[in-house]
Amino acid sequence: MEGLDPIVIYKLPLGSLTFNITLDLVIEWIVIVLIAGIGIAATRNLKKIPDKKQTVAEMLYEFIFNTVVENMGESYKSFVPYIGTLGIFLLSLNLIGLLGLQPPTMNFSTVVSFSLMTFILIHANAIKRAGFGHYLGGYAHPFLPMLPLNILERAILPVSLSLRLFGNILAATVLVDLVYQALHNISWFAQIGIPVFLHGYFDLFDGLIQMVIFVMLTMIQIKMTAEH
Repeated sequence: MEGLDPIVIYKLPLGSLTFNITLDLVIEWIVIVLIAGIGIAATRNLKKIPDKKQTVAEMLYEFIFNTVVENMGESYKSFVPYIGTLGIFLLSLNLIGLLGLQPPTMNFSTVVSFSLMTFILIHANAIKRAGFGHYLGGYAHPFLPMLPLNILERAILPVSLSLRLFGNILAATVLVDLVYQALHNISWFAQIGIPVFLHGYFDLFDGLIQMVIFVMLTMIQIKMTAEH
């Protein structure tokens, strides 16, 4: 089984510190550029009578828009860009395993960054919508003795979000690698065809499910924390 530590491509010295350029980071940059490029190409020269690429882009937008409105309400339409970008980016990273590479989401530092970004957004939105005083009062809801538990519940959110995504992607990657090793010990021919089903489940299906769970929990927490 391949090593699970991040592959360092280049070490960039910054004063007394060293910044590691890892394969995961390069893959994330490439995915960002590809998503941005596809988005720009799909929305350039929009027409009243859409062509195929514009139709696909509009269908994707409508799906994301309806998902946000149905789960969060009309007043949360401004979160469509964030939820859409988060879902597309996470799914793209999860599906990297289909290319024979380790998905960046099996790196804990990667998923922690997503969780912290969501955590900050949740509380910033709650303060903006409810006001700082009402936001603080929510920690004592429904009565004051619940204060420690409410603080713990909110503080532990980025940990639970990151561990759930990291654990599932890591476990799927390790299992696929173990199967490849077992098949290799039998015969190189055994590695042809059989792993297709594994990649279909662990990379495609599980990658999709983990993205959906992360996005749904993000939407629920944004709404619940603001309205608590």
